[in-house]
Amino acid sequence: MTGNQQNNEPKHKRDLTRRKVVVAGAGAAVAVGAGATLASGAFADETTSTASASGTPSAEVCYKLTSETTEGPYYIDADKLRRDITEDKEGIPLVLDLKVIDSETCKPIRNAAVDIWHCDALGIYSGYESLSTGGGGTAPTGAPSGTPTGTPTGEPPSGAPSGGTGRGVHQEPTDDERYLRGTWRTDKNGKVTFKTIFPGWYRGRTVHIHTKVHVGGEWTDAGYEGGTTCHTGQFFFDETSVLACAEVEPYSTSTTERTTLDEDTIYDQSGTAGGLLRLKYNKKNIAKGVVGSLTMGVDPDATNEGTSL
Repeated sequence: MTGNQQNNEPKHKRDLTRRKVVVAGAGAAVAVGAGATLASGAFADETTSTASASGTPSAEVCYKLTSETTEGPYYIDADKLRRDITEDKEGIPLVLDLKVIDSETCKPIRNAAVDIWHCDALGIYSGYESLSTGGGGTAPTGAPSGTPTGTPTGEPPSGAPSGGTGRGVHQEPTDDERYLRGTWRTDKNGKVTFKTIFPGWYRGRTVHIHTKVHVGGEWTDAGYEGGTTCHTGQFFFDETSVLACAEVEPYSTSTTERTTLDEDTIYDQSGTAGGLLRLKYNKKNIAKGVVGSLTMGVDPDATNEGTSL
């Protein structure tokens, strides 16, 4: 059934789509606290552009619908309920400050479940290390069917879409690692913050982070259950930040050819509407950390699984 067909179904039928996240143990609670401390006060100027000339806050400008993209082959139905997803991975610290609003009414969407997942500094995805080792998890669009030019860094996963385009052909996990993956709820203002690292890159794709937004479910002691997926997207980084990152270890040790933002087959070149993050960092020392923020305009009544794009 397509997303449009599902949208025409009665709500009680749409809600039959089930998903569940398992709450992590006590260690995750400590990590969440650390993430919250890091993010505190980091986004003080996020809404300055919405103030009126008199200095009185005005109604927030409605955002366009944020672009839907493919889920990709490496999604795992969120089994880590946490805001700090770093675990022990090395890389430049990244605080990801997100906001989810209804693109039609501009109202924040509270209690939504937001998933994020991405590769590590060297292009490896947890849960799929044997498929993505060395950054060769996805072949570039238009790549010849024979031996690619240069030294390959790994094999594309069986059945994976070329360059990440087409259907989000899901691969079954090959290991139990779950670093750089997590889910958390939006607050009353539609905001959610994650602590992670700046992603690396792999063959055929620009630097990116995957995301899903789930609504209509229920938060329980066991995690998040039920509801529908109203948005599947990706976040992107401008070239200046990526080039600065590439000078810092462990990113600088990568031998994988990098796809630029302009060359990427998924990013639609539409700026923030396409998932391009607003970034803040010390231009002279990006290694100290990066803050990325974005408001996602979504349609809470839609179903966008990202598996048929």
